[in-house]
Amino acid sequence: MQQKCQGARRLWAQVDALRLGMNWSEDDTDKPHILIDDVFGESHPGSFHLDVLSDEAAVGVYENGGRPAKHHVTDICDGWGQGHDGMNYILASREAIADMVEIHASVIPWDGMILISSCDKSGPAHLMAAARMDIPTIHIPGGSMRVGPDMGTSGLAGPLSAKAKKGQVTHSELRNYKLTGCPSCGACQFMGTASTMQCMSEALGLALPGSALMPATFAEIRRNARRAGRQVLYLAQQGITAAKILTQAAFENAIKVHAAIGGSTNALLHLPAVAHELGLQIDPAIFDKYSREIPYLTNIQPSGRYVTELFWFAGGIPMIQWQIRDYLDLDVMTATGRTLGENLEQLQQEGFFERGLNYLKSYNVPAAEIIRPAAKAKQYGSIAVLKGNIAPEGAVIKYSAVVPAMQRHVGPAAVFNSEEDAQQAIITGAIRPGHVVIIRYEGPKGSGMPEMFMTTDAIVFDETLNGTVALVTDGRFSGASRGPCVGHVSPEAVEGGPIALIEDDDLIEIDIPARRLSIVGIAGARKTPGEVNAILAQRQEKWRPPVRKARKGVLKKYTERAVSAMAGAYMK
Repeated sequence: MQQKCQGARRLWAQVDALRLGMNWSEDDTDKPHILIDDVFGESHPGSFHLDVLSDEAAVGVYENGGRPAKHHVTDICDGWGQGHDGMNYILASREAIADMVEIHASVIPWDGMILISSCDKSGPAHLMAAARMDIPTIHIPGGSMRVGPDMGTSGLAGPLSAKAKKGQVTHSELRNYKLTGCPSCGACQFMGTASTMQCMSEALGLALPGSALMPATFAEIRRNARRAGRQVLYLAQQGITAAKILTQAAFENAIKVHAAIGGSTNALLHLPAVAHELGLQIDPAIFDKYSREIPYLTNIQPSGRYVTELFWFAGGIPMIQWQIRDYLDLDVMTATGRTLGENLEQLQQEGFFERGLNYLKSYNVPAAEIIRPAAKAKQYGSIAVLKGNIAPEGAVIKYSAVVPAMQRHVGPAAVFNSEEDAQQAIITGAIRPGHVVIIRYEGPKGSGMPEMFMTTDAIVFDETLNGTVALVTDGRFSGASRGPCVGHVSPEAVEGGPIALIEDDDLIEIDIPARRLSIVGIAGARKTPGEVNAILAQRQEKWRPPVRKARKGVLKKYTERAVSAMAGAYMK
């Protein structure tokens, strides 16, 4: 591979002249060249420290005889987009970041690539870019933010914001949250999408073992970045490219890990999109299948009590893989150049698990409280794929965050064509216990597929609604969302999917054990399936696409070209 890259670089003398104009030496031009692409910037705490990890990775490349070159594409944060149209750009940013890495990696040849990211869309974007480019690649996760007061997390913004709109929060409470909610750099401290996708990178084998969710301020995360810099030269020497790691078996391993950790529903957008880059197909049904088979092991917010830093101390992804090893393909190749099984054995021999447990003693929390032994798991999996006359192509729910009383629910629909209108109805008391809130025209083509975090938290933190009200949408949810939240409904409303035909007071059935999402009544009265289908057919004849606000630029491109959420919401 190096010979091929050097041959291409010899075609035009200006390539070396340009490098020599940037503090390269003549000797550097003959070394293996490694692209280091990060999302560093002052965009959010998950990216603020990544320049440090890039520097360490560069040192590692130098140490093994290569020449690194650092590039940057700053990502953005869902937390900045809450409550306004900025949220519509968040999922589209995944495609933009992946495209920019592709450009960086394609204009001149590279012998290998290191990608560094922490959070919701940059992590998936980097996995997509790695799959697309198929050169020797290692992903470095940016780690976990330190724990807040009393096991607090940045996710406390939800309840505070909901209460603030009702005048139930003091200035002092808000100020205390702002000063302590994000006590350091790193990804948010709960098993949201950022943490989930760090875990998925390691579970796929593209990140080094034990690297997902390291405390972002620890020296260990810097040592890991330096190891990655050294290791990518080994991958280049051996010709181990991303496609040799990101196999069908690796994806199935990752989906099993996802079930065990109670990962974000957004993984059902991201893993299929990554697989698509390799010509592989991930049927959403496989998430449901493994959720029925894999024990759910973690006690991590938002579905549990503890934070991701403690998850890492308890053994992190390697401990999860060890607990469910009988379900995994241990022969898959990883970024170490060894198999998954060999990695786990080496971690054990090197004392990785013991060191974490010693850190955990400082918190006086038993490891089994954070990662349960598989034999003591109380349930299986965390994700269900629902189908029915509302979602013929499917919809997604994280049932590990749903109370038992709402596992089966029938209630009247309260229909809204935007999240903002739905949230206002909740805040002003227009939503009653038992309602099923419908938010539509928020899918990938509808508005870019924003998350409904403000709305789900408005429900959860209203004592009159929590545990009795469900939400169904063609949009998506934050990984921090709790309660009966059904998202990714497909086909989406803007394409004439059945969710566009629901009317106020239609009876909506959510049956998680039966994996069903359907209209079972009209105007508050039960109807037979045949009667419901006939009424929906009449409504379909009258339905017309709504007039949408004119869009431009990247959002216009994304909403015109995005595929179904159940296929990965990538751009075709």
